[in-house]
Order: sequence, then C-alpha cells, then structure tokens
Amino acid sequence: MNYTNLDQFGKDPWWLVLAKVVIIFAFLVVMTLFAIWYERRVVARMQVRPGPNRNGPFGLLQSLADGLKLAFKEDIMPKMADKVVFFFAPVISTICAFTAFSVMPFGPTVSVFGNWTPLQLTDIPVAVLLVLACSSMGIYGIVLGGWASGSTYPLLGGLRSSAQMISYEVAMGLSIVSVFLVSGTMSTSQIVEAQAGNGTVSIGGWTFDAPAWYAILLIPSFIIYFTSAVGETNRAPFDLPEAESELVGGFHTEYSSLKFALFFLAEYINMVTVSGLCATLFLGGWRAPWPISIWDGANTGWWPVLWFTIKVLLLLFVFIWLRGTLPRLRYDQFMRFGWKVLIPANLVWILALSGVRLLQKDNISTGSRVGVIIGIVALVVLVLVMVGMQRGRKDVLADVPKPDPGGRVGGKDGFPLPPMNLEVPPSPRAKRVIVEREPVSTSKES
Repeated sequence: MNYTNLDQFGKDPWWLVLAKVVIIFAFLVVMTLFAIWYERRVVARMQVRPGPNRNGPFGLLQSLADGLKLAFKEDIMPKMADKVVFFFAPVISTICAFTAFSVMPFGPTVSVFGNWTPLQLTDIPVAVLLVLACSSMGIYGIVLGGWASGSTYPLLGGLRSSAQMISYEVAMGLSIVSVFLVSGTMSTSQIVEAQAGNGTVSIGGWTFDAPAWYAILLIPSFIIYFTSAVGETNRAPFDLPEAESELVGGFHTEYSSLKFALFFLAEYINMVTVSGLCATLFLGGWRAPWPISIWDGANTGWWPVLWFTIKVLLLLFVFIWLRGTLPRLRYDQFMRFGWKVLIPANLVWILALSGVRLLQKDNISTGSRVGVIIGIVALVVLVLVMVGMQRGRKDVLADVPKPDPGGRVGGKDGFPLPPMNLEVPPSPRAKRVIVEREPVSTSKES
C-alpha cells in the first residue's frame, strides 16, 4: 500500500510520532558514527594503509570511542569569548541539521501495531523548501561561532564559511527548480511518487519513454546539485573555510570538548541530509533500482528502507572519494566557479527546460512552438558564445606589470611584490649595523 497524497500525515497517535522522532534521531547519530569510520577506512584503502581496526570488529567502535573521549575532555572557554553566543552557536547548527531530515521519506505506508502510517515523520506541500531553510539557518551557527570566539582566525573562518555556503546554497536551490517543473510538486513524498515507473514524453509530435529517475532525465540538475552540495557542506575539495594552512581550523578553532563535537556532528548530519535529499529528488527515493524493481514486493513493506539507506551510503562514498582524490581549490577560484559557472548554467538549463515543458502542452499554437524553439536555439548559441569569450580571455596574472630591479612594481613609489624564489628579503626599515672588527693576529704572543 503506497501513498500519493498528503492526507495521511498528521493522523498518527502520539506514541507513534514520538517513536518516529527517536528513530530518526538514532538513525542520524548512527549514520554519523558510521560515516566517520566509513571515511577513515575508505581513505586508508586509497592510501594503502589499514585505517581504524582495533576497537570492535573491523574498528567499527572507533568512532564511538572517539566521541566519548571528546565529550569528556576539558571544556575550554576563551577569555574574550561571548559566553552565551559561544554556547548556542553549535546548538543552532546541530538542531538545524536534525530538523532538515524530518521530511525525508524512508518508505511507503506500512502497518505498525495495526496503525497504517507512512515511513516519514511529516510532509508538507513545500517540504523541499523546509530542507533549504534549515540548511540556511545552520549558517547562523557557523557565523556566530566564529564571531563569539573573540579571535581573528575563527572570525575569518566564519565569514569565509558564510560566503561559501550562501553562494552554493543559491546554486543548489536553483538546481532543484527543474525537479519542481517536471514533478509539479514540492512535496518529498509526491516527488518520489512521480519517479515511479517510466513516463511518456511528447514533444512536437514525437512520443518516447522517459526514464523514471530524474538523475537521468535531468542530468544537468543532478550534477549541479551534487557539486553544490559538496561546496555547501564544506567538504573537500571545497573545504576552504577549514584550510589548515590558512585559517588553522576555521570557525571552530577555539572550540573544544562537547561543543566541538556538536559542530562535527552537524557537518556529518548535513552530509547525510544532502545525500538523502539527492536520493529523494533524483534517485527515486526509497524505490528499488532496476533490476530489483522487477520483484513485486521490492517497493512494499520495510524493504524500501534498505534501498534508501544503500543510496545514501553510495552518495556518502562519493563525498569520501572526492576528498581522497582531488586537491583543494584556491578560494577565489572556488567562489568564481560558483557564481560564474554553476548559477548561470542553472539559469540557462531552467529556461531551456521551461521551453521544453511549454512545447509539451497541447493547446499551444504552431507559431508559439516555432518561437519557443527559436528561443531555445538562440539561448544555446548565446551560451556557446559566452563560453568561447571566457576561454579567449587572457590570464589575469599575464597583465600584472613586472617589478623593477628594486623589487617594486610601478617604480620607486610603487607597491612591493613578494619574491618568486620564496626568499624573505630584508626589511627596508631595518637599520644595517656595521661592526668594525679588529683584525685577528695569527702570531703567538710572546
């Protein structure tokens, strides 16, 4: 028995709602502990070393041991910190991370002690916007944590994190618009329902079967979403706010003990959340993939929980794979990539997809169809021209004037240029002290 509307939500008894809340909380905590172990083992495998293998079978209890050890460490409060904001900042990030998972569908409607209930805590007509709102609110915890520390490095890390997360939040939100256009809803349960089976698409008189998963039907949106999700969660190669060589540890430099553990927990829960949202929007949600879907009972009962969890674990593997293979980007390159590549590509793709959806309507005239087709072609040509112009630009560093022999650009009064050989030159303000030394006599005194 599957559900296709929102009428079945809000009718559960209180004990069932409480059980769902506890189960989701436990699922996220266990997934965090497993993801830490999973990441350490996979990266160790890539680097040809064993990884954690002492505590528990295959080292599975290593994350739990580290978490308990971290919770009982000494809690250090910086002298210049704002104590109230310093305490609430990690709490804000953690609560927002947990709340975002409340609208994720784990499976269809099942019977729990005689009560038919969907395997989802709740659902609303704008459930996807709720996830985006929670992830946006989590930025406040990072900014406040960096500011309340009363130190320069956390403040810079917090500002850098907020700029990065806001930039890639825009790109991630735009990538989901195409899913709204195709499915016609913002409800997570109905988006999963819209990906059931193959659909029929008719464009300009041609009719063909379209794939069920939006990851195939809307592959540009899928690629942009996952790229933006990696940047929005501060994961490598986009973990610029926590670049050790520049900002020590970023916004959480001054945090320790349980407060640091909450920031750590929020980061990994955000990874699970964006992976679960990606599986829901693009990979059919809890529905079984082919060829498992051939089995009649694959999408009934409790089996869909397994398919959903497997999809989330596979997406987490991609997070870890990227960390173990790609080098960290430079910050200006990373921000330029988000604002000048991902967001314009999103807008162009949304306009093209809107034109295709307009062509699918039966009541549109022939002249309007021709106009839409011409507009889509002109849009594609414009994008190609802009890409060609971008590739034809000279490198920014090629226009930098060369320094004179004195090490300054623009003459004697120009600005100094750092040496290219990494040698530190003497300070021009330092006075050179010349000490007159007496000549050393090599003859022995009589």
